[in-house]
Amino acid sequence: MIRGNSASGKSRVAQGLRDRYGRGIAVVGQDVIRRNVLREHDTARGANIALLGRIAREALNAGFHVVLEGILYADRYGHMITSLVRDHRGISHCYYLDVPLEAMLARHASKADAVYLEQVTDAHLASWYRELDLLPGALETVIPVDSTLPDTVARIVRETDLAPTSPVPPPQCKPSQEDSMNPPVLMSDPQVAAIPVRECGEPLVDVRDHDFRVDPRKHDPQGAFAHVREGVLARLRHARSLLPAGIDLLFIEGYRPLSLQQRYFTEYQAELAAAQPGWTAEQLHQAASRYVSPPEIAPHSAGAAVDVTLVDQDGHELDLGTRVNASPEESDGACFTHATHLSDQARHHRTLLLNAMEGAGFTNYGTEFWHFSAGDRYDALMRQEPHARYGPIELP
Repeated sequence: MIRGNSASGKSRVAQGLRDRYGRGIAVVGQDVIRRNVLREHDTARGANIALLGRIAREALNAGFHVVLEGILYADRYGHMITSLVRDHRGISHCYYLDVPLEAMLARHASKADAVYLEQVTDAHLASWYRELDLLPGALETVIPVDSTLPDTVARIVRETDLAPTSPVPPPQCKPSQEDSMNPPVLMSDPQVAAIPVRECGEPLVDVRDHDFRVDPRKHDPQGAFAHVREGVLARLRHARSLLPAGIDLLFIEGYRPLSLQQRYFTEYQAELAAAQPGWTAEQLHQAASRYVSPPEIAPHSAGAAVDVTLVDQDGHELDLGTRVNASPEESDGACFTHATHLSDQARHHRTLLLNAMEGAGFTNYGTEFWHFSAGDRYDALMRQEPHARYGPIELP
């Protein structure tokens, strides 16, 4: 939330945040909705007030970060804003750009748009001006007039923990089979475990209550498999919207209790030990983590990971090169996301899945084309974020 008087720099700050972050930020501007879309005066009963709130909520539900910016007078827009903050399951940050009237008039006069200057005079600005029109409840951080645009943007990025959605540039060439078999970072890498968790407290929600196609193959008596964190659900909804018509996500597994994760890891490690009797314990642990996350850092047990694939409009699974949950041994490496020995059709379908999920803010685990996570330690490491939002959680 960025508020302040006219010419205080709200729009430029919002644009600066988008420039720093990239795709994944929705900028909801009061003037765009009130003046351009509705062409209405700013009144206490304006239709734009509710519409701004609805747009912000829909964008949040679709997995976007939202920047709501405008003058947004406290007495007119305060209820809508405080309701957004109250209902938002994530972390909200509100800022007020404090620019005195004299500085505001000087900034206005420096604008190059002669038509705008003719339409909006100093008298208009003076009549709109309200000194420190803060929201109740000490919701806002006041940013003083001497804070430059780069400083303000950097401060908000730092305090909100916003980081670019794609800090790692895409490969410039297709990976070789050897590269596919040896991803840069495995779940067992100490770098993953070293990422601290700052638990945000988002609850687990059941995707079956939200009109998703859910496969029963991982069904358990408690229905744990169909649960994910609330923010992960929002990203899944966004990912669906990025798929072409006639193609949909098939949800296979989300939350996995720690006890079940431990069993999966132990069983697979035992299979590897039987097949490779000469391997050391460290080799077995590292090899097992290509396919099953070590329990202590498992994204599934944080409600942060999903296993998904694609289906057509009739619910039939599309060819993505191998079955979901196929091990590297069974699939001869075809389970790796960038495996090279795939048919053109399978590679196309895999690209559709990857683009939709990454476009919605998920990180893929390179040894499993179907596995994506957001907000967990692995995702935080890949995005160079200082901490993870989701840690191990128990199903209520």
